Amino acid sequence: MSDLGIPADYGARRGMPLLGEAPELVSIGASPEGREIRLSPPAAAAWARMRDAAGDAGIRLVAISGFRTIERQAEIIRGKLAAGDTIDAVLRTVAAPGYSEHHTGRAIDVGVPGEPPLTEDFERTPAFPWLQAHAGRYGFRLSYPRGNAHGMAYEPWHWCHRAG
Repeated sequence: MSDLGIPADYGARRGMPLLGEAPELVSIGASPEGREIRLSPPAAAAWARMRDAAGDAGIRLVAISGFRTIERQAEIIRGKLAAGDTIDAVLRTVAAPGYSEHHTGRAIDVGVPGEPPLTEDFERTPAFPWLQAHAGRYGFRLSYPRGNAHGMAYEPWHWCHRAG
């Protein structure tokens, strides 16, 4: 993906491993916009358990996005570059193709009904403290907390299931 202007040492500099695409995916339903969302089978099962437990606690979690191909990641970056963003600015909010946890089928972007998706405002919803307290029980962790070592922007909505 050298046509994108991504530095050759991106992964090493960011402490991010190269990640392959998931070999097997299952549908977990549709996003609020109606797009099918897929995750790896273990992540999908863990998501269902976590979503149901949150529901039992009065918290409604919705999946915003899941698996994304390496090529789709490149398309997202191309779009941002075409809109006038610099590659350095883009790489603060979008992982380089091959380095996104979404490729693994284990990452899920989470939202709540009635709130704008994929914004820092998610941390002010009741869902975020619930996830902080309970997501680990289901194998999920917050990938990009404030000040993370990867140099990525804070993403309170982005959770990744541990492999296994």
